[in-house]
Amino acid sequence: MDCRLDMASADIAAAFDADPGPDPWGGGVIAIGQFAPVIVKAGRTARKLIRPMHWGYPAPGQVPEMAALGSMRWVGHVRNLQSPFWIGNLRHVELRCLIPLTSFMLPAGGRSARVRCSLEQGGVMAAAGIWRDLTDMPVFAMLTVDASEALRPVEGGAMPQGMPALLDKAAQEQWLRAEWKEAARLVKPYSGSYLRVETLG
Repeated sequence: MDCRLDMASADIAAAFDADPGPDPWGGGVIAIGQFAPVIVKAGRTARKLIRPMHWGYPAPGQVPEMAALGSMRWVGHVRNLQSPFWIGNLRHVELRCLIPLTSFMLPAGGRSARVRCSLEQGGVMAAAGIWRDLTDMPVFAMLTVDASEALRPVEGGAMPQGMPALLDKAAQEQWLRAEWKEAARLVKPYSGSYLRVETLG
């Protein structure tokens, strides 16, 4: 899954009513194994803030060391909500986050077919995420779900196998503040009526 966040820190902060923080983001690709801005709650307050984090948890059995980050295997997506690897973070509301995106691109069968998704009206969307602090740095992972029917490519292409668990404005606040039973109901395919879907050859 290829993702972009073509928006500067100040604009991201305005879109999410969040504190931009001291670390600037000028826009561009966000990818597993790299740092990207995410939205978190500021402690027990109602305030949100932007915090740069590394996309990807260390794969099971690996202990991250800053000198060896390039050789690490990273797990960047959460699909099984019951997995013991994820459930502790999912149940702790303070360890949930929002991942801002302006577009994402998914494989859709064949060697080169892709679908690119963005909001119909432009602007930024948010995927559900979780995070935690490692010894040297904070890390995050993105929740994914079955692809919406709206993502079906034209000309009989195969459906993408998954997509980010996108959240609308109301769901964003719930994700950051609700108990797990309520928050889990938010993890579902996003309505196609809000997405612009382009099929690329």
